[in-house]
Amino acid sequence: MLRQLLVWCLLVLVAGVVLAAPLLRRRFPIGWWYAVGFVPVAVRVLRSWRPLAIERGLTITRRPPLALLGTLIVRGQPLRPITPRIGIPRPRPGGLVVTVRMHAGQTPGGYAAAADSLAHAWRVHAVRVTSPERGRVRLTALSVDPLADPCALVGPGSADPLMCARVGRREDGAPWVIDFRAVPHWLIVGATQSGKSTLLSALVTRLAPQPVALVGIDLKGGLELSPVGPRLSALATTRREATALLEALVVETQLRMTVCRFAGARSVWELPGGKRPMPIVVLVDEVAELFLAASRADKDEAARAATALVRLAQLGAALGVHLVVAGQRVGSDLGPGATALRAQLAGRVCHRVSDSGTAEMVLGDLAPDAIDAAQTISADEPGVAILTGVGGDWMRARSLLVSPKEAVRVCAAHAHTTPHLPALAAALASCGKGAP
Repeated sequence: MLRQLLVWCLLVLVAGVVLAAPLLRRRFPIGWWYAVGFVPVAVRVLRSWRPLAIERGLTITRRPPLALLGTLIVRGQPLRPITPRIGIPRPRPGGLVVTVRMHAGQTPGGYAAAADSLAHAWRVHAVRVTSPERGRVRLTALSVDPLADPCALVGPGSADPLMCARVGRREDGAPWVIDFRAVPHWLIVGATQSGKSTLLSALVTRLAPQPVALVGIDLKGGLELSPVGPRLSALATTRREATALLEALVVETQLRMTVCRFAGARSVWELPGGKRPMPIVVLVDEVAELFLAASRADKDEAARAATALVRLAQLGAALGVHLVVAGQRVGSDLGPGATALRAQLAGRVCHRVSDSGTAEMVLGDLAPDAIDAAQTISADEPGVAILTGVGGDWMRARSLLVSPKEAVRVCAAHAHTTPHLPALAAALASCGKGAP
């Protein structure tokens, strides 16, 4: 009787878990993955690896000794495919990671081309391919799309540390944090409606409550940055104003350099809190407008602006002056100044692009294996981007969807904390414009 009761209880428990499975998986995706999802996927990975490697051409062939008599083979054996050695799958939140040791002569490109086939065979959302070291590739299987809800890890009342901004979510499930002390300067590139403006709005919204001076350069007549003007210490809307503003910022960095030298500090972060100057974040939207010139006078002005930007990128990291440069394209066709500037921007964000050359321009020097991934971002994925500057690797990420009304509300609420920078106000006044 007791045995029957236990059997019935077990059946009821199993039936309850089966019926509640969709709700449990939706409410507790990470716990569900560790308890139920990981083991079946790991088994499929190990069982299907050999046929998948053979089908996708990831094997090499061991050729046995052959004896030939003229054109006649008199001794031999069938050719045997040898699959790359695969490690033990290791669980991670919402997925698993497995390392594969490549054969001599293989490159990660072949494994990246097979990623969709691996995802279908393993019945997961996607498989990402990276190469942490020569001779090995890391296959990361994602059970669900971690970028479906980028707002999940950034609550409305949460605050960020100084010079850090949580602007979205990374594909590994962690918050996407732009840390200016770790990566001082950033380049954001993407086609129209790809998410550049949304990312800038999220960045301004997260920096607005902090004791940070925000400076804007918006050469589209201020269409993008004017709404958040109350929180900007200075805003330039023409190339003449931008040039004067950038040159004033170069002078500011030189003054800070003098302060650090006399204090025996190598950066402003080594100065005591009372003597440390306020950090400055310079937001440049549509940087190509700075470099394009139609006349001789425009070319001279563009050259001055480019020189000032490059100097800020070289000197500003240790002196608390940081750049966020956004545009649809920042290539050599804009002149040598654009190439020199891009080389100084270690943080890269590549949204959906219109051509492969743009993706290669942004990612080719830091993460060449991410170029193909950048070209797979579709128009149905606004805000999704390839992110570099994360531990020397690249990763997919998605920015928060911050509405213009929300950005205006937050900046207006913190307008009273906007620092007054007299040197920048004087630079704008010399162009016949006052600070915002």
